Amino acid sequence: MDRLFLDANVLFSAAYREDAGVRRLWNTPRVTLVTSEYAVAEARSNLATVDQLGRLDALLEPIQVEPARTLDPALQEGIELREKDWPILGGAVAAGATHLITGDLRDFGPFMGQVVLGVLVLTPSRYLNSTR
Repeated sequence: MDRLFLDANVLFSAAYREDAGVRRLWNTPRVTLVTSEYAVAEARSNLATVDQLGRLDALLEPIQVEPARTLDPALQEGIELREKDWPILGGAVAAGATHLITGDLRDFGPFMGQVVLGVLVLTPSRYLNSTR
């Protein structure tokens, strides 16, 4: 069973529009969805309407939300990430995720399709296409 760690931008996209394609992740069989308090707070801070915030709360119900985590600095060596992205990768690693699902191509783009610290980094569409 895959254990998908959802980045803040995935949570944001799913909550932003009721018909967002990324919401298909919530209906994917044989997956466990996880995220972190850090990712939830970031998504929440970028949503503007009561409806969007309500959708986020509903989407979080089946998700395992883990405490915010960071990585031992020794593990960060050789991995180029901005400071704000370390808690996302650290959360995925700490949660025992098999995949980090992110739309953040700016920061995680160089790692797309690669395993970083035991976690495969993919966009939502790439993951969904791989399960067909």
